[in-house]
Amino acid sequence: MPRGVRHSDKAKRLVVLQGRSDGAPPRAGVVWLVGAGPGDPELLTVKALRLLQGADVVVHDRLTPPAILALARADTRMIDVGKRKSRHTLPQDDINRLLVALALDGLMVVRLKGGDPFLFGRGGEELAACVAAGVEAHVVPGVTAALAASAGAGAPLTHRGLAQAVTFVTGHAAGDAEPDLDWAALARPNQTTVVYMGLTTAPRIAARLIAEGRAPGTPVVVVENASLPDEHRLSTTLEALGDAVRDMDGPALLIIGEVAALSVALAPARDARQTVVATSERTRA
Repeated sequence: MPRGVRHSDKAKRLVVLQGRSDGAPPRAGVVWLVGAGPGDPELLTVKALRLLQGADVVVHDRLTPPAILALARADTRMIDVGKRKSRHTLPQDDINRLLVALALDGLMVVRLKGGDPFLFGRGGEELAACVAAGVEAHVVPGVTAALAASAGAGAPLTHRGLAQAVTFVTGHAAGDAEPDLDWAALARPNQTTVVYMGLTTAPRIAARLIAEGRAPGTPVVVVENASLPDEHRLSTTLEALGDAVRDMDGPALLIIGEVAALSVALAPARDARQTVVATSERTRA
């Protein structure tokens, strides 16, 4: 079976624990929650690479790029838990139990998580499960997508005279619900709001921020597939955001605030992925 295959049917969710195959005496296992960064293998930390190359088992999400998974040893067991938005091969509780079971089987487990494990990655839940089970566990930070998107777009998250603060929020909401956020605080000027997982709820996010007093013409940069070869950036305004993202479906984040206007001027000249500018008729007028 190819490495990193995603099992989607329920019957294939069971993982057979076989312990160490090298004949070595039993040892205590360990779980490493490792930030895989935004996707570009060159943005892995040196420590993440070392652990990945030494792992007995790598438990990874579906969107982990093959180029990163290929850095593991050829005999490393790959377990794809398939997380993307609300579509999981394994529910989170089962992932927690899997990590514990693998470690108790004496294995060195790398739980490879996109971005940083502690930033909208549910790394805290996985760490707590390991600690509760008496399993040794460690966390290795990673470059979060907001930093890669900001750097690639030439839109600094803080900038003198434009943004003295930055806030990371999630746009994810269960079902058709609205994200549970402090809208009044996010609508204040002179700050940057970065929204993870915000494509689906982008129209609601824009409407709420405008309703709370954020200017309709506030610049926004949407970055899809940050740091990857197919990265795409779109510059728009808050009032035009809903229409602008209508045809986007990849993993993306929203950078909302005055700094977003810098992206057109400051995006790296070497970058051939030209930013698309979308504005509403009212803004152009």
